Amino acid sequence: MEQTPAIASALAQIGPRLRQVRTQRGTTLEQLSAATGISRSTLSRLEAGQRKPNLELLLPIAQTLRVPVDELIGAPEVGDPRVRLTPRKRNGRILIPLTRQPGGLQAWKAIIPPEQNEPELRTHEGYEWLYVLSGRMRLILADHDIVMSSGEVAEFETRLPHWFGPADGRPVEILSLFGTQGERIHVRAAPRKADNR
Repeated sequence: MEQTPAIASALAQIGPRLRQVRTQRGTTLEQLSAATGISRSTLSRLEAGQRKPNLELLLPIAQTLRVPVDELIGAPEVGDPRVRLTPRKRNGRILIPLTRQPGGLQAWKAIIPPEQNEPELRTHEGYEWLYVLSGRMRLILADHDIVMSSGEVAEFETRLPHWFGPADGRPVEILSLFGTQGERIHVRAAPRKADNR
């Protein structure tokens, strides 16, 4: 297998890194040899870059020096998998984007405080799917005026005049999936089990 320049560079750094860790621990080559069973000359050649490192050599060395193997080989740090969401405030509503790529289907968590003004219906291209996370949501959609509770879902074409917000004097928290191209969300529920009475 052909080594890439990055792998060759990482392998070349193991020897100096090993020497640095060993000297920081105040361990001599003789002491490391006695503790690991690896000859002093092999350890010396390893530190000088004249011997290729392998797991059979690195594992007992890492155990003896009490250092992780990935620290000896200089493995890159694994990035933090958490997504840092930056809330946005729009017309008093707090919107937290859950998707980061532009276009296509967009997911948002919205926290909508009670509003004093009369609902203003609007229209635009697209399709929206709303899930009430907490609180009670009022949805005005064309001729319909609906109050929805936690766990309920609505979906509609946004070309219809619509507005949604709190149904009472408390905030409502919703999950919104919106597609500008009219992407529909398909929800499949398990069929109800027959009542065997």
